[in-house]
Amino acid sequence: MKKSLLIGALVIAALALGRFAYYTTAFTRATPITNFSAPFVFGQFRVPDDNPLTDEAVELGRRLFYDVRLSGNNQFSCASCHKQHLAFTDGRQKAIGVSGKELALNSMSLVNLMWGPRHFFWNGRVTSLEEQALLPIQDADEMDQELTKLVAELEADSHYVELFRLAYGSITPEHIAYALASFQRTLISSESKYDKYLRGEAILTEQENLGRKLFMAHPDVKASLRGGNCIDCHSQFLTSGFNTLYDGFSNNGLDSEADLSPGLEEVTQMPAHRGFFKVPTLRNIALTAPYMHDGRFATLEAVLDHYNEGIKTSSTLSPLIAEANNLIKAGNSQASLSLAAHEQQAIIAFLHTLTDEQFVTAEKFSSPFK
Repeated sequence: MKKSLLIGALVIAALALGRFAYYTTAFTRATPITNFSAPFVFGQFRVPDDNPLTDEAVELGRRLFYDVRLSGNNQFSCASCHKQHLAFTDGRQKAIGVSGKELALNSMSLVNLMWGPRHFFWNGRVTSLEEQALLPIQDADEMDQELTKLVAELEADSHYVELFRLAYGSITPEHIAYALASFQRTLISSESKYDKYLRGEAILTEQENLGRKLFMAHPDVKASLRGGNCIDCHSQFLTSGFNTLYDGFSNNGLDSEADLSPGLEEVTQMPAHRGFFKVPTLRNIALTAPYMHDGRFATLEAVLDHYNEGIKTSSTLSPLIAEANNLIKAGNSQASLSLAAHEQQAIIAFLHTLTDEQFVTAEKFSSPFK
């Protein structure tokens, strides 16, 4: 009995040692990412222990992001729907993939992904960038690529074999996801005029500063405080949704009860989440039209008009939106911000200060296939 236990223990130890040796070999030449920094005002972030940020992983992920071999017809890459000059959106109301069919939702911007809600896609159906990476690749309408075929194609390319060897040791679907996630974690936008203002390096115009104040304020008629109510959903520095549980999701009054799409309810199976969609970042918002999960608004002016006079009432409408008004409401009047025209324009002027020209032109985020 003792002898069999000893043999079993030795086998387990050998397997563990082998696994350790594998990962050690795989990461022997991988080096922690250099020149990496993140604004302290964005708050804490965490990188998965089993997928550390390394130069090799990010280089590999960047190449994969722009490689059309990730699609079944070798015509679409991740960058087809996430274009750098558009802050990694595509300019369409709804994305179009290999099938040629219009997809159900608008392409989200890929920026500052280490912060904000830890749920990805508009309905929050996955909880990590690694999990998110492979779903569009396999979707029949998006990229329609079988992972076994993709691995075979990459293994036939000696350059990829070497890149994967240095970053992870081998080419596997898991390592493809790891590399794509690593590259996307480096897509940090923090050089807009607003960022420079926060660092004392720029001065906002009078109109931009009024817009900033309105953006940051929840209207309070009793205190004579006018506000745009933006910060209640878009966190101050990141301008994305909050990261506690499902605080980063909201029903912002786009549709009435009968027309509500499931949204987050598809994931949680909770009727209280019907019509909830992920609150997107407003970083580079001037470049990412059209807006909302279904791309229904073509301009920022249309977005402000919605919050000012177009909010639809439903059972899951955010109370932060329903209660926000810059005028004393009479009875059951429609939810409305009641902002003046010059106040709407000031908020739009402030939103333009979130444009980061360095981010949308940086070579490190651009295609390596030139």
